[in-house]
Amino acid sequence: MKALWLIFFIALSITQVNAETSIAILDFELNDLTLAPGIPSEIERTASVKPLLEKELKGAGYLIITVSLADQRYANSGFGYLFDHDDVAAALGKSARADYVLVGRLHKPSFLFAYLIGHLIRVKDGQLIGNYISETKGGDHKLTLKGVESLAVKIDADLDKSYTPPPPKQKP
Repeated sequence: MKALWLIFFIALSITQVNAETSIAILDFELNDLTLAPGIPSEIERTASVKPLLEKELKGAGYLIITVSLADQRYANSGFGYLFDHDDVAAALGKSARADYVLVGRLHKPSFLFAYLIGHLIRVKDGQLIGNYISETKGGDHKLTLKGVESLAVKIDADLDKSYTPPPPKQKP
């Protein structure tokens, strides 16, 4: 019985750590290098990545912060700008009061496979703490979901490592 309580309290503390950690996920951009770039199905798949990733990370106990599309467009000076400028992405995350911001890209060099790429940036200091790549074969929704799940697992692993609990409150 004591073991069950111990497991319960460990699980509860992990959930509380994640619930206190907030992530702003920006819209993924499509980098399609194929001979038929920007077809509607690829634009739709790219647009599906953010909500799928938000759902996965929310399920892991993270607080998802919304950044308006207007704010993202205002901060973005062109294709790949936020992806390449951690400081600007961090400022965008800071304005939304997030702990971390994730900037993502669906990179499609071939009709056979694509890569989901994400940069996780700690907002308080603009530090890139994770660069993630998940390969997907084909454009099927189930395969895209598997790639997103892989991305979420990698993000969660890095956040667990980088989390430092706040100092204990001092009693008066």
